[in-house]
Amino acid sequence: MIKLRSDVVKKGIERSGNRSLLNALSVHGEDLQKPFIGIANSFTTIVPGHAHLDRLAKAVALGIRVGGGVPFEFNTIAICDGIAMGHEGMKYSLPSREIIADSVELMVQAHQFDGIVLLSNCDKITPGMIMGASRINIPSIVVTGGPMLSGLYLGKKLGLHSTFQAVGEYKSGRITEEQFIELERRACPTLGSCSGMFTANTMACVTEGLGFSLPGSATVPAVDSRRLTICERSGMQIMELVRRNIKPSDIMNFEAFENAIMVDMALGGSTNTVLHLIAIANELDISLSLNMFDEIGRKIPHLCNMMPKGPYALEDLDNAGGVPVVMKELSSLLHMKLLTVTCKTVFENLMNVKIVNREVIRPLSNPIHIEGGISILRGNIALRGSVLKTAAVSQGMLVHSGPARIFNSEEESIKAILGNEICVGDVIVIRYEGPQGGPGMREMLLPTSIIVGLGLMDSVALITDGRFSGATQGLCIGHISPEAAEGGPIAVLMEGDLIDINVPERRLNVRLSDDEIQNRLKDLKPFIPKVKKGYLARYLHMVQSADKGAILRIQD
Repeated sequence: MIKLRSDVVKKGIERSGNRSLLNALSVHGEDLQKPFIGIANSFTTIVPGHAHLDRLAKAVALGIRVGGGVPFEFNTIAICDGIAMGHEGMKYSLPSREIIADSVELMVQAHQFDGIVLLSNCDKITPGMIMGASRINIPSIVVTGGPMLSGLYLGKKLGLHSTFQAVGEYKSGRITEEQFIELERRACPTLGSCSGMFTANTMACVTEGLGFSLPGSATVPAVDSRRLTICERSGMQIMELVRRNIKPSDIMNFEAFENAIMVDMALGGSTNTVLHLIAIANELDISLSLNMFDEIGRKIPHLCNMMPKGPYALEDLDNAGGVPVVMKELSSLLHMKLLTVTCKTVFENLMNVKIVNREVIRPLSNPIHIEGGISILRGNIALRGSVLKTAAVSQGMLVHSGPARIFNSEEESIKAILGNEICVGDVIVIRYEGPQGGPGMREMLLPTSIIVGLGLMDSVALITDGRFSGATQGLCIGHISPEAAEGGPIAVLMEGDLIDINVPERRLNVRLSDDEIQNRLKDLKPFIPKVKKGYLARYLHMVQSADKGAILRIQD
């Protein structure tokens, strides 16, 4: 008989009051001998990716019951990046990750659960939950809510990115008002996480790559009945993890993170995974560097041509076999002996996987690109690094030079872009949008999508100390560290300075001498925070830079 953490809550004469409260929940008798399992559920009716999780939680709870445990559900917050996009609300998105991690820690530790199922679906919520579970290090498993189906209009697949691009298309006269409205109506046809290889779905796939969710679970659509089966199986599987006392630290070691990054590179996933994987690893006392992402990216080819840049949506990837098939294709490069939440190794999980569609999931011998979907660029603008979704960049923009167009906020840049103030060849610089400067490191899908909609994607670059949605396309370089608020060189760039970008050589430079940059930095006025109270005011004083995963400092 295994020793249960929850015994401290329910056993002994001194726990009479505790048992009385549990009795009010109809938990008594034999249930007091069973493991107590938490279900961290990010259900909310404001997020399409989460509005169905109440139904899925019932399937998870059933699985826990079948497996011999007692389920207890609680909620975390969940912000919809799409609804928060383009305004002040986006400043709260990345910072919510830390609240989610803290809420998992608080609920699990206060109630001494024996295991936890993390029921999530979107951008910061999945990594936040994994951070919390890693911190407390009890048996855990992730089950995501699944992607929405892609939309369809005039024979073309649509996703959330299509609506943001439509702003520029309508503004430039490339589509009519009627088409604009119809496209908006059709782009997001079902519940689920947005249909391309954006951050939510990338994180679901990367979690599979880590071995922290059941094989095949990331890509099954939210509206597919298989999703309920996956939830029930995950509920049953947490009981096996509890019985064997298999913890996150037993699964997510350094080599598991290497596997996850390889999967990310093959899929051409979101740049936000760089932030999130570094943050998750930190909770396990594992150090990941930006160099590691670049080194893996140089040896792992990009195999899946997914939306937003490519033609395939998540249902196409699922029909092709999902992440297990991607991992099967990468099996000669992956660490195959690692333990996963199945209680089997990666090798055992992939033994019977068949590769069925060589168009959606290319072979190593015929990739989309010979290098992975993410690159790390450095130079005198980004001394500690910057991040680019190479998979979404056109071949002709891999090397680009142009004059800097300086904006000290996302709003300033949008006004200029919509005002036709951006010319072919320009390099848009959006600064003071980093973790401290924003504060909150906003995603900038709106300006990047408008650029695409205006037809400027293959002639204009954008660099920022903020970050991008996984739906961003084009030569858009984010996470520039050190950020402007930290006194980084991006803060002293001036209108017209010539910016040189060379992706194959991983360089991002301004054509200024070191002496000129240092002289400008000496004259730089100290950063004055934009907010004085509330959560963001606390956050900006504790958050670390993007190259460290935007994690919070532990105060001495």
